[in-house]
Amino acid sequence: MASNNLAPPALAVDTRRTRSRSDTNETRAITPAVSFVSSSSNISNPFLTPSHSNPFLTPAQSECGASVRTAGYETALCADPGTEDDFKVENNPFAFSPGQLNKLQNPKSLAAFRALGGLSGIARGLQSDINAGLSLDETTVRTSITFEQATGRTSDKPSEPLERLSNSGSGPFFDRARVFGKNILPGKAATPIWKLMWNAFKDRYTCFNLLDIIILLTGAAVISLALGIYEKYGTVPEPGAPPSLDWVEGVAIIIAILIVTLVGSLNDWQKEKAFVKLNAKKEDREIKVVRSGKSYLINVNDILAGDVLHLEPGDLIPVDGVFIGGHDLRCDESSATGESDAIKKTPGELAMSLLESGASSKDLDPFIISGSKVLEGLGTFLCTSVGVNSSFGKIMMSVRTDIESTPLQKKLERLAIAIAKLGGSAAILLFFVLLFRFIAGLSTDTRSSPEKASAFLDILIVAVTIVVVAVPEGLPLAVTLALAFATQRLLKENNLVRVLRACETMGNATAICSDKTGTLTTNKMTVVAGTFGQSNFTESDGDKPGQTVTQWAVGLPEKTRDAIVHSVAINSTAFEGEDAGQSTFIGSKTETALLQLARDHLGMQSLSEARANEQIVQMRPFDSAKKSMCTLIKLRDGSGFRLLSKGASEILLRYCSEKADTQSLATSVLTSNDRIEITSVIDSYAKRSLRTIGIVYKDFPQWPPTNADVDDEGHINFDSVLKDLVWLGLVGIKDPVRPGVPEAVRKAQHAGVVVRMVTGDNAVTAQAIATECGIYTDGGLIMEGPEFRKLSEEEMDARLPELQVLARSSPEDKRVLVARLKARGDTVAVTGDGTNDAPALKTADVGFSMGICGTEVAKEASEIILMDDNFASILTALKWGRAVNDSVQKFLQFQITVNITAVLLAFISAVASPEMHSVLTAVQLLWVNLIMDTFAALALATDPPTERILDRQPQKKSAPLITTNMWKMITGQAILQLAVTLVLHFAGSSILGYDPYNETQQTQLDTMVFNTFVWMQIFNEFNNRRLDNKFNIFEGVHRNKFFIFINCIMVGAQVAIVFVGGTAFSIVAIDGTQWAICVVAAAISLPWAIAVRLFPDAWFARIAKTVGAPVVIVYKFLAKISTKTSSIFRRMWSKVWKKTSEEEKQGGGPQEKEAAPEIVVSRGDDAAPEIETQDLEQGRRRRIG
Repeated sequence: MASNNLAPPALAVDTRRTRSRSDTNETRAITPAVSFVSSSSNISNPFLTPSHSNPFLTPAQSECGASVRTAGYETALCADPGTEDDFKVENNPFAFSPGQLNKLQNPKSLAAFRALGGLSGIARGLQSDINAGLSLDETTVRTSITFEQATGRTSDKPSEPLERLSNSGSGPFFDRARVFGKNILPGKAATPIWKLMWNAFKDRYTCFNLLDIIILLTGAAVISLALGIYEKYGTVPEPGAPPSLDWVEGVAIIIAILIVTLVGSLNDWQKEKAFVKLNAKKEDREIKVVRSGKSYLINVNDILAGDVLHLEPGDLIPVDGVFIGGHDLRCDESSATGESDAIKKTPGELAMSLLESGASSKDLDPFIISGSKVLEGLGTFLCTSVGVNSSFGKIMMSVRTDIESTPLQKKLERLAIAIAKLGGSAAILLFFVLLFRFIAGLSTDTRSSPEKASAFLDILIVAVTIVVVAVPEGLPLAVTLALAFATQRLLKENNLVRVLRACETMGNATAICSDKTGTLTTNKMTVVAGTFGQSNFTESDGDKPGQTVTQWAVGLPEKTRDAIVHSVAINSTAFEGEDAGQSTFIGSKTETALLQLARDHLGMQSLSEARANEQIVQMRPFDSAKKSMCTLIKLRDGSGFRLLSKGASEILLRYCSEKADTQSLATSVLTSNDRIEITSVIDSYAKRSLRTIGIVYKDFPQWPPTNADVDDEGHINFDSVLKDLVWLGLVGIKDPVRPGVPEAVRKAQHAGVVVRMVTGDNAVTAQAIATECGIYTDGGLIMEGPEFRKLSEEEMDARLPELQVLARSSPEDKRVLVARLKARGDTVAVTGDGTNDAPALKTADVGFSMGICGTEVAKEASEIILMDDNFASILTALKWGRAVNDSVQKFLQFQITVNITAVLLAFISAVASPEMHSVLTAVQLLWVNLIMDTFAALALATDPPTERILDRQPQKKSAPLITTNMWKMITGQAILQLAVTLVLHFAGSSILGYDPYNETQQTQLDTMVFNTFVWMQIFNEFNNRRLDNKFNIFEGVHRNKFFIFINCIMVGAQVAIVFVGGTAFSIVAIDGTQWAICVVAAAISLPWAIAVRLFPDAWFARIAKTVGAPVVIVYKFLAKISTKTSSIFRRMWSKVWKKTSEEEKQGGGPQEKEAAPEIVVSRGDDAAPEIETQDLEQGRRRRIG
């Protein structure tokens, strides 16, 4: 606000020109179209003034600029330029339009809040109830309400509501959803497949970042086709000469390019569909709302304007609204407004009364902004804007971006460029060698000009095709496919991957820091034991027989039962709700277990009634750092106040100096013997793996007490009064270990991952649970948080290897533990569920949040959400993470082998050929490229993990992408493939007895070379299913249907090509003997792979180090040349592109749609809100204000 005084001033309004929507080249923000000056202030105020008599009807755009005088705060609801449609709703039964409610936010406007009648006026206008919420029976709205009726600005009150005709066929909340929309953002439109095809054609084979190789190849193919047609129809053939078929090669190359492009674009399209589904699931969550007076959990997409929503610490607020009431609610609005301070919220009725009384509006903030986070406190708020009408929805619609590449994708892209440079250098060298030979032979060449041109084009096409083969564009595709496949399968196994890089990172995790509750245990808590004074109860577990909980409860006086009910019902944030038609409690599992005890055995009838009968003065929800929660109530008899507290029993025991007698509630001194006895009970419960909860209280004759710390807002710091409390009793809550967790822990440890338990329970309980899970072993170290945080970094590093359990830990202890493990070189995964766990989740390499009991803040801070809160699901993520890394390495091993052999075979055969023809033609090389880039990526990137994947240790962060074992297989297979194909090409005629001058036999030999080469890739694909030195390459192949299907396609296509490919592939059909030679020669790669695996890795490493040194020198030399060459072409290309862009700008071109701008609001101390806009299309920023 520009001024703290919001009393209606007299306004002098200046007119401003309103822009037409066609001004697309300038940035538009939601800003005032007029400014005014108050008689008491000269600071501009961001409200608009309509020109007609009723300021609450939607003005025409031209009317907003009229010069008028009117009352002040009513001007706050005028439509901003470009938002007029939000103010127009046909047949609106509600008092307000979405546009008028939007004026409450962006920026926050107390004037708009007052103009809408405050909280009560907004609730009336939305036909909602701030206590009962919306009615579950609502379909169409039966009555209409006017703006004046809602805001109380008319005395015309009809005796009967304005009835509307209802549509019996309408669904629930039909009118409400029609007028205000649903809480769903329109899905980001998937890229059309034709556009993906164009991108694949235009950008997929970009080499050196400057030249579109595939376009160059297409151009060469078109020229070849034109020359072929000219030779066919434009020249007179010699008598008896066969018809010219040179045009077929041009057609075949174009068709091959289209097939490669189509298959690649289909893969991209499938990938986009997968990630769109993933993003939709990522935003899915449940919200607590009040409808028909009861609390329910509903999907976030089902929230409607007029709903009453609960607010608790850790909630990520999904919609805009107005705060109804609660206790000390503070929100972090940094993600929505940029303000980093915790914003204290003012109840809406209080804010309105202060505004009406003329009090200062400073620090009044009843607005709940979507996208903000609840830091502390409790409350409810009335929803006013949902979906695209909410503040966060508008921002999200304007800043949508594509999925960012993962580290592995970026690493592979760099590797692809390096390989492309080598292959490109080989292609350039080949081109110039053949070109010089071609030029040198021109003087003796008797062919016609078209034939010479065709020969030159053949040289160019072969060189360009080698570049196409050399550029391993399938590498990024492989990791994308592997990630898409893994994330879909992980979702089915209760892992929602929010950040793609987490999937690949998790595969190399070396440490897991896991919570106990809900992750290692079932999170199904039941009170099974309790001790209150001399009375106690326990479940019959066979050790100490005792009275049952029913017998114990019957023996308690009513006064004592009421005191316990107060402590668990009033001092609680859980609430009553329904699940599957059954009444149940919703909230923290610890609190719901205590409430179940109170309802089943202590006579609590209704939780809402119990709370309605008490006057709550102040409340502090459970704080994981303090391990307790507190509530202050005013006693019904007016004798004073009572502070109720419950939490970690041994911590609350320290605050107590008295104890209560369970029969009379009379207090007495808590002696040292009493402390020893209570501590003994706590330890006995803890050894039974029970969570112990202490219940204490204290009565105060006045509030605040004289020794309390009071903050600036008059609130008491509970920590200052937590002393000399009265001990009432404690209970033991059972949370059984999840079935399968001990086995999952054992498997993780076998895989080289150290599992540590980080819990808020005391050390005895933690040790019992950790031992049952298999985490704590003999010789392991258990520490408590207060002791751990006092250690120096050197002491921590010394104890971390033995640390297995960190008990009584705070969220900060967890964050420090994760940070120290990372500093030691570990790849750390951590679980968290609370708001305070967010720093640890962000610090970890992979953060796992809890899908069931986790707060929304924790989920936002995490990379993976455990939908079932189960530790075994972490092991699933570990296996799939390793599978992703393995899939990429398998494909990398396969592709580099094909790259080396294809490039060298084409190079050697072309240089050695008198006609300068490669044994592999352009069309054949494109088929090989399709095999190695697309089919192999689909086959090798979709291998699901087996249990054996956990038999090895995790890779270090510094481990190379291509291991020594992989280089050994690449080198061995490349040597074999080159040897077999070159022998068959150069010595095949002698071996098989073919006439070197018989064109038919030579064509058959070339066909056999091509066929053998392709079959070698098919067999080698099986070899590459293993990355280690083990022999079983068929392990788990039956589980990968993609692999089987893709190989069937490749085999079938190759057979069809040989039999019917004919002229297009420059081959002929071969007989059975020739087929046998091809397949048997190719199958040698299978036993050869066994020999390669038997060759010692250490020997190969030494040989590679010696032989590889010259290769590295040559590569660096070629890289420098290619870098200099590429910079020259890049400058040329940029000049052409710049010139083209300037021409397009001068020419105007078709009008584009206006992109929604990014809106960033920053507020100064003495200035009006300053709005910075960024036009996403134009890339420019400007400030307005």
